[in-house]
Amino acid sequence: MTHEYPRFTITNSHHHPTKPQPVTVTVPEKVEADLILGTTDLGQSSPFQKVLGDSDGSSTTFIGILVPHDGEVLSLHDPDPGETFEGGIVADDNTLESDAVCHLDTGYFDIELCRGTGKGEGASKWGIRHFLTKDEGFDLLKSGNNAIGGFYGPFFTPENGLINPPEHAIADVRLIEFGPVMRRYLLEGRIPDGLRPELQGKTFSIEFTFYWNVDFFDRVYHVDSFVTEVDGRSVVNRITVGDEFESGEGNLVFNRFDTYQPVPFRGGDPYAGFLKDEVRNVLSERTETTSRFAYFSTLLDRDLENAHWDLYWRLFSRWENALTPKGLDESLGHVRALAHRAADETSRPWQFPEGAVDVSAQEEETIFPGPSACSAEYDTNTNRCMIWITSEASSAFQIVQRPQSGWVNWGTNGENECPALPVGVNIRTIYGPYGNGWRDRADESRFGVVNVER
Repeated sequence: MTHEYPRFTITNSHHHPTKPQPVTVTVPEKVEADLILGTTDLGQSSPFQKVLGDSDGSSTTFIGILVPHDGEVLSLHDPDPGETFEGGIVADDNTLESDAVCHLDTGYFDIELCRGTGKGEGASKWGIRHFLTKDEGFDLLKSGNNAIGGFYGPFFTPENGLINPPEHAIADVRLIEFGPVMRRYLLEGRIPDGLRPELQGKTFSIEFTFYWNVDFFDRVYHVDSFVTEVDGRSVVNRITVGDEFESGEGNLVFNRFDTYQPVPFRGGDPYAGFLKDEVRNVLSERTETTSRFAYFSTLLDRDLENAHWDLYWRLFSRWENALTPKGLDESLGHVRALAHRAADETSRPWQFPEGAVDVSAQEEETIFPGPSACSAEYDTNTNRCMIWITSEASSAFQIVQRPQSGWVNWGTNGENECPALPVGVNIRTIYGPYGNGWRDRADESRFGVVNVER
């Protein structure tokens, strides 16, 4: 006898959907099957995968992939004897990085997820270290020395001895949801201690969720509760999430930044200059150092303007132990004093854009925009575009598009590494050829646009 599941009606406030998206339904009973099939009255079909973390003895949640039309009716049924499903997400060990957890083929994305090495270098970061679409075939992280998905502040700040969790910690990674429709990975770890006592002993977890044949992925960050101060401002459970991209010297993956509603910004990054100046001072004075200092002295014995950015602040990292705690606090105190004043000076005026911003035309190829819950970086030549949607607004951003190195950054922090995104916020990251009309693409996949009811 065929099991009878309730029917569901899809509601979609966008009304003109074109893209496949995850559709979640909850059946008011315990269902043993890990995979059932769904069909709609408009002729769509999809396997529906059990979501283990959202199911219990009284209800079972399933997720499928559909183009969700408003008013569309969804019916579920168990597979017929011998009925199989072809396709779905594929995970294998054909990886490029030594610390890779897996290589994922989602049907749309080709991704390598890494746990990090804890060695403190650019190539040590956990998160996504190779990222491309199968159609475009362009790796936005081709060197493996940068990553999508790291988080930094308030641990990465001049107040805390610049501890950088993605480079100084190795994440434990568990696959907590798996099947052809969706895979969810949980990254967990302990953040190394910096100078600030209130930020010591903290742990983090991050959920990355990938979907079959969908042009976005989701993530959420959790960190042990904390209260601290950065840049003279109270920071309570706010973090900096940073996504990095690269295309080689003289090129840019993205050459414009935009927000859904235009927001003011300031160009330039005085803090970066003060940090480089302090590196020069420490190298010349060589006071309050340790045996580890000689290693960095050799690395930095060249033109600082062309040195890798990581080297500037690694010298001042408590984790690296190149300076004594006293020397570290003195050097960072000097940087803080200068940077805090510079952030409040009026010599860098607020600018009020009417359209996308050419970031590389600003001082230090850096801007600090105001609050937004929907932002994008795109390339005017190729139309490639990354869109970020957050369930709550980040109160500030740091955006870098630096042609000299080809490095591009999207970070949820204000000046002087002040974190701005609340912990626990859902982040949806869309990627594709959406530079022209990216707001329309964002509207279709905002949180809460698609719902399913019995």
